[in-house]
Amino acid sequence: MSPSQIQQSFAQSPKLGKLQESISQFQDSEQDNFPKIGLKGLSGSSLSFVLAEIFNTQNRPFLTIFNDKEEAAYYLNDLERIIGEDKVLFYPGSYRRPYQIEETDNANVLLRAEVLNRINSRKKPAVIVSYPDALFEKVLTRKELDKNTLKMKLGDTLSLDFLNEVLFEYQFKRVDFVTEPGEFSVRGGIVDVYSFSNDEPYRIEFFGDEIDSIRTFDVETQLSNEKVKSISIVPNMANKFLTEQRQSFLTYIASNTLVFSKNTDLLFGRLNDLFDKAKEAFSKLSEAIKHSNPEELFMSGDSFKEHLQHFLLLSSDGNAVNENIFKFTTKPQPSFNKKFNLLIENLNDYRSKGYTNYIFCASEQQSKRFQDIFEEINEKVHYRTIVFPLYQGFVDDDLKLVCFTDHQIFERYHKFNIKNGYSKKQSITLKELNKLEIGDYVTHIDHGIGKFGGLQKIDVEGKKQEAIKLMYGERDILYVSIHSLHKISKFNGKDGAVPKIYKLGSGAWKKIKDKTKNRVKKIAFDLIKVYAKRRLEKGFQYAPDSYLQNELEASFIYEDTPDQSTATEDVKKDMESERPMDRLICGDVGFGKTEVAIRAAFKAVDNGKQVAILVPTTILAFQHHRTFSERLKDMPVTVDYLNRFRTAKEKKDTLENLASAKWILL
Repeated sequence: MSPSQIQQSFAQSPKLGKLQESISQFQDSEQDNFPKIGLKGLSGSSLSFVLAEIFNTQNRPFLTIFNDKEEAAYYLNDLERIIGEDKVLFYPGSYRRPYQIEETDNANVLLRAEVLNRINSRKKPAVIVSYPDALFEKVLTRKELDKNTLKMKLGDTLSLDFLNEVLFEYQFKRVDFVTEPGEFSVRGGIVDVYSFSNDEPYRIEFFGDEIDSIRTFDVETQLSNEKVKSISIVPNMANKFLTEQRQSFLTYIASNTLVFSKNTDLLFGRLNDLFDKAKEAFSKLSEAIKHSNPEELFMSGDSFKEHLQHFLLLSSDGNAVNENIFKFTTKPQPSFNKKFNLLIENLNDYRSKGYTNYIFCASEQQSKRFQDIFEEINEKVHYRTIVFPLYQGFVDDDLKLVCFTDHQIFERYHKFNIKNGYSKKQSITLKELNKLEIGDYVTHIDHGIGKFGGLQKIDVEGKKQEAIKLMYGERDILYVSIHSLHKISKFNGKDGAVPKIYKLGSGAWKKIKDKTKNRVKKIAFDLIKVYAKRRLEKGFQYAPDSYLQNELEASFIYEDTPDQSTATEDVKKDMESERPMDRLICGDVGFGKTEVAIRAAFKAVDNGKQVAILVPTTILAFQHHRTFSERLKDMPVTVDYLNRFRTAKEKKDTLENLASAKWILL
C-alpha cells in the first residue's frame, strides 16, 4: 500500500485549504514586508505531509529551515519520498568552524553548489531543505556565479589551452587522474574535470577544437556512465580565500520563494552565536595573510531577520498575529515500550472511534513481522501497513488518521540518508595506485607478478595516453591502460617473502595458475565427498520462527544491513532443515556478526536447546559473555546458563582458572 491515501486526506483537509488560500492572497498582494503565518499543532511527520501539499499546490520555490542538520535530514527524507527526489534539494554547511578551510567537507560543497546551480539555471521549482549553520554562510552573487561558471555543450569550439587556463583560474588542480572535486587532467584530446556541481566527473573529448562528446564517468572504474549534451563547471564556492562579492542566501533565491522555519527564535539565536564565534576566530587570525571580514562572509541573526521580512514566512513556533495562526489537531505517537497488548488496545480503540490506522514500516520484512506477531497473539487488530519509512508517527484528530512508525513501536534507531555520491568514492583503485611506490610488487591477472614502474605517458597511434608501467623478468616491460585497472592488484604474500618474477610470455605464470586450479579441484572433490556423506545424515530440525523470535528481532534498535539480513536468513534456513548445519559467518570487527549469532542462539533456546559460545582468550570470553548478557537482558525468556555466576568474584575466579585454556567454553 502507498502513502497516496494519506496525501489525499491532507489535500482534502479544510484547514489546509484555508491555509493555501491565505498563502495565495499574501503572495498575490506583492507586499514588501510580509506578515508571518503560524502553523500550530503539527506533530511528527504530519508536518512533512502539510509542507508537501503546500508545495504541490503553490508550485513555487520553497525554502524549509529546520533547527539542526539531523532534524533537517530526517524531514528531507520524508519530503523526498512524498514529493520525489528530483524536486527536493539539501543545502548543508560546507565546514565545521569559521575560517577553518582545512575542515571543509567536499561532499557538502558539492550539495551546496548543486542547489545554487539549480536556482541559477531557473529550472522547475524545488523544495530546499536547510538549517541555520548552512544559511550562516554567504554565497556568491548571481553575477559572480555566472562569472565563475564555465558552460559547455556539444559542438562548441574551445581551445584546450583556454580551457586549461580557465580551470587554473578557478583554482582547479591538474593531476594524472581525477579522484575528487577540484581536479582535472588532460590526456591528448581528452579532458577529465571534476566540477563542484556534480557527483561524478565529466570526460570531455575534443576533435580538434570542437567538443565531440561529453560523458560522466566513475572515478573507481574509469568507465563512462551516461552521455550529456551540456555541462556547467563550477569551482569551490566555499573557498574563503576568494575575494568575490558575497550575499545572503535569501537574496540569491527568487523573490516569490515561500519560506518555512521550524523555530524562528532559535534560528536567529543560532546565527548570532555563530557570528560571534566567527568574529572571535577572525580576531585570532594572522595578519600576514589577508582575510575577509566576518560581515563579508557570514550572516548574523539580525541581518538574516531583516532579509526574511521580504518573504512570506510560515513558522511553527506560534509567534504570528492571531488572525494568521492556523491550528491543527495532531498528537505525537504514544510510547508502547514494546508491549503489543497496549498497541493492539490503542489501535482497536481508535478504530472504534472511526479512525483509520496505518503502520509505516521501513521494509517488507518489518511489515511481515507485525503480521506474524498479531497472528501469534491471535487477536483481531484493525490496521494497514505501508512500506514507507517515516520520521515520526502522529495522530490527526481532524482527519481521523492514525499513522504509527515501526521504529518507534520497537524503539529502534531510525537512520536518515543524505545524498552523498562523492563519499562513496573515497577508497578507490586510483588512490591506491597513487600510493604505490616504484618497485612495489603488483599482480596482473594475465601476466603474473611484476614490479610497479609508475605512471607513464606513451604514444598510441599518434596520441599521448596515460598507462601503468609494469616490469618483469629479463627487463621485460608491460604497459597497462588505465581502463584495465580491474586486472591489477597489489601483491599480497608472506611477510618478508620476495616473490619470483618471470619473463613475459614464458608460460610460468600459466603453469602456476593451472597448478593452483588443480589443487582447488582436488580440495573441491574432497569437500564434495564429505558433503555427500553429510547429506545422508539427519540433524535436529528447528521449528519456524515463533512470536518470541519475531518480537526479539523487531526490538533491535538498529536496522539490519542487507548482508546481515541475508546471513540471518541463510542460518535460519539451515536450522529449519533436517540436514546437519555447516555454515561459517565471517566479517570484520564491528560488522554485525554478533547480531546474527544472537538471532540463531535465541532460535535454539526457543526450541529447547542449549547454546555454547567458544572464544579464544579469557578477555574475549568475558567481553562476549558481558555483551551477550546485556543484549539478552530484555528478552521475554530466561536463559539459565547466562546467570550461572552468582557473584562477580565467582565469575572472575572462574575465568582466571580457565586462563591457561586455549579455548574457553561459556
